[in-house]
Amino acid sequence: MTPRHLPTLTFAAATLLLAACATTERLSAANDVHGLLVAIRDDDRAAFDAHIDRSALEAEIQDVLVRQTKAAGLGDGVAGLGVLVSGPLSHAAGGMLLRPDVFRAVADEYGYSPDKPLPGTVRLAAALTPIDAGRVCAKDPRTGACLLTFAEESGTWRLVAFDASRVLPKPPGARR
Repeated sequence: MTPRHLPTLTFAAATLLLAACATTERLSAANDVHGLLVAIRDDDRAAFDAHIDRSALEAEIQDVLVRQTKAAGLGDGVAGLGVLVSGPLSHAAGGMLLRPDVFRAVADEYGYSPDKPLPGTVRLAAALTPIDAGRVCAKDPRTGACLLTFAEESGTWRLVAFDASRVLPKPPGARR
């Protein structure tokens, strides 16, 4: 090896190291995503709650409610009232939506039914896309949109965001 090859080898080694880190991160995330899927399948509320960040998900629901209220064009007074009640509404919606049985119904819609085996960790890792350090995304295979976002929190990968706009009803007159 000559000194002129050193930059090329350094670049190749750095590229392999970064790829290994991304793969390790996705495998780590996939392990906890698999745990979430098992909790959903088994309707295990405690395990489900351990794999979600309820406050982050309720904040996302609140954000969707606020955006929908403003987009409905109902006037400033009604929009202001909508923003005011969006917190309690998002908390109530979180209580209704953030349950294993609701996520199982959504999984059924995407072809994951209780009579089929859950995907393994390696297959799940391949389906996760790194977003940034400590966050990965599961995309909709039909649209490529990010449906579920997981973040590492205290050594556990938790669901921190989902496409709430697909779950929540649209206000009258709003477009999908």
